[in-house]
Amino acid sequence: MTDVFERLVGQDRAVAALRQYAMNPVHAYLVSGPAGASVHDSVVSFAAALQCPRHGCGTCDVCRLVLADQDPDVYFAERSGVSWRLEEIREAERVARRRPLGAGYQIVVIEDVELTTTGASPSAPALLKSLEEPPSRTIFLLSAEELPAALDTVISRCLDVKLRALSDEDLESILVGEGAEPGAARAAAAAANGNLRRARVLVRDEDLSSRVAQWRSVPERLTGTPAASALVAQSIAASLDEAITPLQQVQEEEMARRASDAREMGLRAVANRKDVEAQFKREQRRFRLDELRFGFSALTGVYRDRLMENLEASTEGDARSAYRVGASLRAIDAVAEANRRLSTNIDESLLLHDLMFSLMEF
Repeated sequence: MTDVFERLVGQDRAVAALRQYAMNPVHAYLVSGPAGASVHDSVVSFAAALQCPRHGCGTCDVCRLVLADQDPDVYFAERSGVSWRLEEIREAERVARRRPLGAGYQIVVIEDVELTTTGASPSAPALLKSLEEPPSRTIFLLSAEELPAALDTVISRCLDVKLRALSDEDLESILVGEGAEPGAARAAAAAANGNLRRARVLVRDEDLSSRVAQWRSVPERLTGTPAASALVAQSIAASLDEAITPLQQVQEEEMARRASDAREMGLRAVANRKDVEAQFKREQRRFRLDELRFGFSALTGVYRDRLMENLEASTEGDARSAYRVGASLRAIDAVAEANRRLSTNIDESLLLHDLMFSLMEF
């Protein structure tokens, strides 16, 4: 490893900024970017650079401890629910008041800070207060995928580092460079929606092409009966369970690497193992949601193709094609509504059944 930022592929501008910031740090930073833009990895790499005497060499014990989530002065705040609770932000503030045990900083990491603006009692005001009066040797590292207007005052207290979404070409190039077969890399990149972590999982997934075919065959399998619609929903739900298996294998390998690193440093076990396992569970949940969004996108593509075919035929006076144009538009709207409902934490099985029952009419 040349330095701690080497793993942040395709983020040259952000990496250049982070390298500069590590040499002259301020009290708070906000790293933001779309899902899969290596937001978490960027935060961890930056934390290592802040603690390292050489600003992120990647080879010293300080860097290794941070990258292995074993530096006692780098604290990752934990969220127990969908939104950040007030007591969780206050606990992060309490940790921020500690004196660092080592020669570096007390670093407090709060991820998904957009979720401090949601819930019955938004915790963003408490976070803002923490940022306004930080101890001199404390640095807050915040991260977010979205930056809602309600977060503006928090953003104003931080230096903002923006990551960019990776293109399909970027992902394909990275995967091929890591040894993937070009065809598999191309398919994984197309299904990853700019998410490098997801692409690295999908490139190992031998069932990816069959799942794409399953989604694209949905309109043909919906024969207009409730029984057929229920079977389609059940088969897709089952494929979601299967799709998570490659990610679980990646996570098992990652935990094994952490255990090996811990042994090399003379530790009996992986530090913060429960936190890591909780992070893995959240990643599995996000992966399932991404898998559904990927499927909805593939399904939308099928109805869009039908729409274009029937539009052309309707201009030639085909009355039945004119009706099918309307049906295709309604189907696209139904899929879009299902995609919107994903953000409401709805049960996946119920969502799929509702969608298939709606689509059987089109």
